[in-house]
Parts: sequence; structure tokens; C-alpha cells
Amino acid sequence: MNVNEVLGNAANERLTGHKGQDRVHPNTHVNMGQSTNDTIPSATHLAAAPEIDRIVEGLDALAAVFAAKAEEFQDVVKVGRTCWQDALPLTLGQEFSGYAALMRRLAGKFRALRPGCFELVMGGSAVGTGLGAAPGYMDAFYRKISELLGEDVRPMENLFDGFQNADFLVSLSGVVREAATSLSKIAKDLRLLSSGPRSGFMEITLPACAPGSSIMPGKINPTVPEMVVQIAHQVVGNDVAVTLAYEEGELDLNVWDATFYKCLFENLGLLAEELVIFRRDCVEGIVANRERCAHEAETSLALSTVVAATFGYPKGVETAHYAEKHGMTVKQAVLDMGLMTPEEAEKMIDPALMTDPARMAEAIAAFRAMH
Repeated sequence: MNVNEVLGNAANERLTGHKGQDRVHPNTHVNMGQSTNDTIPSATHLAAAPEIDRIVEGLDALAAVFAAKAEEFQDVVKVGRTCWQDALPLTLGQEFSGYAALMRRLAGKFRALRPGCFELVMGGSAVGTGLGAAPGYMDAFYRKISELLGEDVRPMENLFDGFQNADFLVSLSGVVREAATSLSKIAKDLRLLSSGPRSGFMEITLPACAPGSSIMPGKINPTVPEMVVQIAHQVVGNDVAVTLAYEEGELDLNVWDATFYKCLFENLGLLAEELVIFRRDCVEGIVANRERCAHEAETSLALSTVVAATFGYPKGVETAHYAEKHGMTVKQAVLDMGLMTPEEAEKMIDPALMTDPARMAEAIAAFRAMH
């Protein structure tokens, strides 16, 4: 309405030489039946579309980088970890392929929501009846706005539903939360995998974005992953506010919409920006520490799973305990225990073989056939 008054005064000044409402009234002639109740929700829907586009672009770009890293690291065999304990081997490339798949899936969810940005309640006026809007207003509005934006902008199927319920924005907020927390999970993975350099996992090295610790020389903190985690904290908090503001709506209009507009657009902006920073300043520069990964994979007691699959679970447990007790690898243990010949142990107790289920199954079948 402030804009309407400015436009009305400017028009009066041009027509009459002075400000006022003599010829042009801010409500009658400028506003022409528009209500804040239909204008603000409609504007918000439209404004969300370019933010979604930015996020999709960021997710696609990050997915491509993760996929490139998966290819680069496809031969880097490492120990897997479940519950922070040593698990079966896999490749670093396989881990990164999972990250790429997640980014592509999230991008698809945003693309699926995008058409909802162009379903508006304009023309519904104050409560959805359309009272106050001039005849032909809705047809003219949707035709013109579609031309201007190059999009199929259309009224919601039920305008009363549109006035009462902002569930589309709650859904959008939920996917933003999903993306932010997914990025946080990956960031924490990278933080763990790069921990060290002497006393941690140190399977990868992250790009250094700061000169180091203020007191400990040579200590490079994973500042970008930690930024990603902190953004997730903020996004989750904002999403809770969006959800509560939606739930608090009453009857024919949600008067708490300012809460979820503010929180949603803050989250959209945070997510779009962090996708660029995370990709550019962290993921693109990740380097695999191949020797460290190979050593961990070769010395992991989880390799005893091959023994369990070949000789039965009790023998696998016995082998793992023997290797642990005598401070040796599983490969050395099967030789000491007389379970395999050196040639067989070299072939079967191979972390790289264990990353390929089909090849592993063939090797076990061949071993059993020989014995």
C-alpha cells in the first residue's frame, strides 16, 4: 500500500501539478482490487522459483564433481567403517559415488517442486472469493504474467485452499532442510576422513582455506566442512519456525506468513551459497592418501569375513582373534593356521577383490570347488 500511495501521488502530480488523491486514488485506481492476502503469497511463490534454480544448479555442479572424484578414486581401496569400527573394504570412489547419487536425487526433488511456484492465488482478493477484483482481472493477470516470465503461471485449483494453507512452502522448506542436513552429513564424513595428519584417519587431504591454528603450527582446520555443518544447524532451526508458523494459521488466512517467508528465503539463500563454496573450496581440491588407505585395508581384521564366507562364521571369528592376538594381518593368520596356501591367501585375502561382489563370489566358489 505504501507503493500504491507513492504511485498515486506521482500520478496526481503529473495530472494536476500537485500531490494528493484528486484524480488518482491509491486504492481505487492503483491497487484495483488487489489484497495483500493474495499479492504477498503469490509474490513469494514466484520469488522462490529462481532460488530453486540456483540450488538445482549448485546440486548438479556438486554432483558432477563428486562423480569425477569417484572416477579418480575408483582404484583407491580402503577400509569401510560402520559404527566407527573397521568394516569390509570398499573403494574411496565407491564412497564418493554415493555422494554424487545423493546430490542428483536432491536436485530431482527440487525440480519436482518447482512447478508449484507458479500456482498462485492472485485474483482471490481477501479470502478467495475474488470480490473486489475487476471483471476479467484474473484472465488478464495470468496471461500477462505468463508472458513476462515465460512460464505457465496459473491460479490454484481451489483458491480457498490457497488462502488457508501454505503447505507448498512447508514442503519446499523440508527439502531445503533435507539438502542442508545431507550436505552436513557428507561434510562430517570428509572431516573424519581427513582427520590427522598423524593421529587420525587421514585417508584424504582437504584444501587448506586458512593459514592454520593461531597457536599450533601446521594444524589446518577443516573450515569449509565446519561451515556446512553450522549452516545445517541454522536451516533446521528456520525449518522448525516455518513448520510452526504454518501450523498456527487459522481459518481463512495464515497471518503468520511473514515468519515462514523470512525463514524460508534465508534458508534458500544459505543453501545456494554453501553449495558453491563447498564445491569450489573443498570438494574440488580433495586428494586421496593412497598409501594410507591401502595400509588400513590390508591390515583390517574385517578381512576375516572372507574366511567366514569360505569356511563358516566360527572359523572367521577364530582367524580374527588369532590375527589380533599375534599382531598380524588376516593374510598372515590364514597361513599360520594352515587354512590357505600362500597363493590362495594372496588371491583370496585381497581387499580389492572384496570391493567387487561378483568377483568375490566367483573366487569363493572356485576355492570351495578345489577343496
